[in-house]
Amino acid sequence: MFDGYTLGELGSILAMQGFAGLTLFSVFVLMALGLAIIFGQMGVINMAHGEFMILGAYVTYVVSTVFADFMPALFGSYFFLAMALAFVTAGALGALVEWAMIRHLYHRPLDTLLATWGLSLIMQQVFRSVFGAREVGVTLPDWLMGSFQLTDLIEVPINGLFVMALTFLIALGVYLILFRSRWGNQSRAVVQNRAMAGAVGIDTGRMDRMTFALGCGIAGVAGSAFTMIGSTGPTAGQLYIVDTFLVVVFGGAQSLLGTIASAFVISQSQSTMEFFLSGSMAKVLTLLTVVVILMLRPQGLFSLKLRR
Repeated sequence: MFDGYTLGELGSILAMQGFAGLTLFSVFVLMALGLAIIFGQMGVINMAHGEFMILGAYVTYVVSTVFADFMPALFGSYFFLAMALAFVTAGALGALVEWAMIRHLYHRPLDTLLATWGLSLIMQQVFRSVFGAREVGVTLPDWLMGSFQLTDLIEVPINGLFVMALTFLIALGVYLILFRSRWGNQSRAVVQNRAMAGAVGIDTGRMDRMTFALGCGIAGVAGSAFTMIGSTGPTAGQLYIVDTFLVVVFGGAQSLLGTIASAFVISQSQSTMEFFLSGSMAKVLTLLTVVVILMLRPQGLFSLKLRR
């Protein structure tokens, strides 16, 4: 696998793939954070999570097109508005889905899985009807183009650095919301003992709706970040949903630190192996490794200790 490469070339390749893996890591973290919040508190397996990401990507595409056609002088700043609208749009749709469908299926995991899978198919068809079956690309502002030349062989893309900075800020925001706010205290109380939380006056139904909306909103922001590294199509979300579930299960469904650590390990492994092997073989080896580790530690890398 390493035949024909000098040590210097191998070091440069590993560094380049490491930076590429960090961009993939950022998308994994943003996707997995939303999924972990939903699954960790509500126990809902949201098979439509990838479509909420693509909704955010399409919102970014629409905003970029509007700015390019009608406000070209402000085109350089459209991405910040696009991220905010992606969060609001995906979050609002998530709240609607929880109110109209999910709340009627609690404690019925198989029904919830099938219902959200059906929702994913509906959303894919809506995307196909509105935007067409062909993939669309987003034109990035000039300040996100180009790269930094670290050495003769190593370049770091500017948009990758931006996505990583965005991921850090969102992860920090999620931490502050969950562990340093009144809403976060109520949310964790519902996770640990739903009946007791309701008994002390916490509206558990409202908490569930806000939690589902927050998770879907973060997926929408992940869609904005996704437009920097790939084209947007009606079924593009399905390419990431399996990896996202893998990240959540491997890291521990109720652990923020575990989600981030798991996303880093999986993204770096896939990025490095994809250079030396085929993409499918890299995914197979990554999946086998994760399965073996979960057989030895089924609770994941990190687990939340609860009183029983």
